[in-house]
Amino acid sequence: MTEATIGLSAGLSHKRGLLFVFAAGVLWSTVGLGIRMIQDAGVWQILLYRSISLSVFLYVVILIRSGENPFSQVQRAGVPAVIAGLSLVAAYSGGIYAIQSTSVANAMLLFASAPFLAAVLGWVVLREPVRHATWIAITVAILGIGIMVMDKSAGVAIKGSLAALGSALGFAVFTVALRWGKSGEMLPSVFLSGIFAIVITATICISAGLPLMLSVNDTSIAMGMGVFQVGAGLILYTLGSKTLPAAELTLLSLAEVLLGPMWVWLFLGETATINTLIGGSILLAAIAGNAISGARRKPPPITTP
Repeated sequence: MTEATIGLSAGLSHKRGLLFVFAAGVLWSTVGLGIRMIQDAGVWQILLYRSISLSVFLYVVILIRSGENPFSQVQRAGVPAVIAGLSLVAAYSGGIYAIQSTSVANAMLLFASAPFLAAVLGWVVLREPVRHATWIAITVAILGIGIMVMDKSAGVAIKGSLAALGSALGFAVFTVALRWGKSGEMLPSVFLSGIFAIVITATICISAGLPLMLSVNDTSIAMGMGVFQVGAGLILYTLGSKTLPAAELTLLSLAEVLLGPMWVWLFLGETATINTLIGGSILLAAIAGNAISGARRKPPPITTP
């Protein structure tokens, strides 16, 4: 194979990766619109049905891709997979509650703080070094978050903001757990999170006397979100991320944050407060700046043993 052919193949792979990861962000960005369209179901009921469809979908996908029972992969991953799965359950439930309790823009922007929380957790738990530029970006992000929640003095609104930050923390724990387990494959842990969520949410619904039977509208939307919004988005991200550097992945992930509020504005007329827009802009600038600074960093010199 000639150098020109290799270069063309690499270029096509990179473009395909960009397309897949951007498409994943578009699918993930519909979470706010989907939850807004649900009429009666609460957090645990939504999560129950979304987890059922997600688990079935990922079971089939993993089985086809690997030819192996997904439970065998989970068992091989061990404790890190269990921690990752449980942390995603917390992230899912916090995310749904946040979107039901505050504006989609506020919730989605606060979700975007997850990479910074992961950096701090990785530093504390795994002793992973954090770049000086990242510490500066974290400080700027904290300022932006402070501005965003400043006008959320009402009980439900502030609880929604705290739930959004809790959801971001859940995703951060998930990321660190995967790194701890040295796992490059997210699908088994996400599959396990769906199984955990089914057991936990069904138990909560039965204990709280919440009906397990939902309307056709709520059931179809919740299950559709499990397959298309979470599941298909995860598959596209997994395929695309293999050919893209971390900086591009971070910048492309902003599509989810920016498009989420746009969907509810276009279809439902929902807007955001000035504080959310100002603080969110600062937060996004911190994320973009950190990604760009990381991309410009020179690689370490090659040394011979």
